[in-house]
Amino acid sequence: MAQPASSSRAALAPARSRWWIELLVVGWLLFLYDAVNNLAPLRLSVALGNARGILHFERVLQIDPELSLDRWLAAHHTLGVILADYYDNAHFIVTLSVLGWLWWRRSDLYRPLRNTLVLVNVIGFVVFWLYPVAPPRMLDGFTDVVASTHAFGSWHTGPLASAANQLAAMPSLHMAWAAWCTLALWRASKRPLVRLLAVAYPCLTALAVLATGNHFLLDIVGGLAVLAIAVLLVGSPGRIAGRLALGRLRAARRHPRRSEPATAALRRGLSPSHREDDKLTQHMEPRY
Repeated sequence: MAQPASSSRAALAPARSRWWIELLVVGWLLFLYDAVNNLAPLRLSVALGNARGILHFERVLQIDPELSLDRWLAAHHTLGVILADYYDNAHFIVTLSVLGWLWWRRSDLYRPLRNTLVLVNVIGFVVFWLYPVAPPRMLDGFTDVVASTHAFGSWHTGPLASAANQLAAMPSLHMAWAAWCTLALWRASKRPLVRLLAVAYPCLTALAVLATGNHFLLDIVGGLAVLAIAVLLVGSPGRIAGRLALGRLRAARRHPRRSEPATAALRRGLSPSHREDDKLTQHMEPRY
């Protein structure tokens, strides 16, 4: 009898990484974030200038919904409280929950997705350092909805304000993390409801960050671009190794003197997608 797919996956899945290693990674990221945050007071005028530049560029392109959404949300207090609480808390709760679930239940997916999320943050920190951008709420005409509604766990007022980098609008890590959750859940589950919620989550996040005055539209685009770059960088070594293995396997077929064990070993090193390419090559190759 054939084994269920879940049993087969569990048998082939790598062991979980040690929990203290994961904590070290988190600590390292917090150290980097704090180092960049310490520079924020020295670059406020630069960050405000960059923010005005982004807003001006969006207005030239007529893609500047931030002020209209911000004024609309500020006029609806109850909805403002909901979105402000969502903005401050879902960012951490959802992302860390997905990450923890992957570590506990899907070790076969955890490492590449964890590496992608780490790289997203590293790229984001570099951009924060090189190109500080103030959020729209710091510009004239905007309302800081999170502060005005006294959102739970607000990073804009009170003791938490000094721990947060207020000049880190570009790229939007809120958006990058939300899209990462979509990617992780899409890979982990084929259930329609799970995938629907996975797609809805970054859409709601985009509305929240724009309407609360915390990000520009181009910040959202920047967050998605950072995630795309991280995915490509994390996946590139595996794709390159697979292509090299496929090339060696094709070369082995052109030289009959090569032993069958060597060819079989090369075949085992191919990923499923490269095996499909190999099968297609077999059908396309002329036979004599």
